[in-house]
Amino acid sequence: MSHRFFLEAPITGDTVEIDGPEAHHLLHVMRAKIGAQVTLFDDSGAQFAAEIIAVGRKSATARVIARQEVSRELPIALTIAAALPKGDRLRWLVEKCVELGVTELTPLETERSVSLKKEKSLDKLRGYVIDASKQCERNRLMRIADSAALPAFWSHAPSSALRLIADPNASESVADLLPAEPTDVVVAIGPEGGFSPDEYQAALSAGWRGFRLGKRILRIETAALATAALIAAHYDRSGA
Repeated sequence: MSHRFFLEAPITGDTVEIDGPEAHHLLHVMRAKIGAQVTLFDDSGAQFAAEIIAVGRKSATARVIARQEVSRELPIALTIAAALPKGDRLRWLVEKCVELGVTELTPLETERSVSLKKEKSLDKLRGYVIDASKQCERNRLMRIADSAALPAFWSHAPSSALRLIADPNASESVADLLPAEPTDVVVAIGPEGGFSPDEYQAALSAGWRGFRLGKRILRIETAALATAALIAAHYDRSGA
């Protein structure tokens, strides 16, 4: 299996330049030489078999051999909207969401959570997305949306999607709520301590449905990933 590298610019020609962090990894970590076989992707949904034909100190040139249409996406759009944890827990959440096929991760600003720092933090999260996509061989990047504040988010989420909000006191499970036919899903996961009563009631009033994940109280990243895994397995199993 050849190593995978992400290119920001669309791959359209017979040759491409690999530079920046990807070139550093290619040249100084993998120590690739002329003739090395690599796989490139550009968030188009395709991947490209390529061969290194020139190397420099900070960049390399690759010849595109073939475009390969390989989809590893879920048959639905799955959005996880969560009050983000901190530190390594956040990185773990992002990486595993990518692996599970989540389409978009939306940071939620709630009464009991701390706002995400803007540009620098978002850039770091997007870097985690690229690294995880290379590892799990997704050819489309999970989007990191701008932070969304409650209660406005409840009404802004698409009404055509199944909108679910985590609630340990809910009577229904995720499996109870998922239809057999492919349906886009938006899942809201609260902060440590959960959504406030006002936030939760506002969600229900906007058409969201509460769900539970068992008898135990889960941390943010555990709840988000358990839910994503259940939804992904449901639609993969159904053959949707």
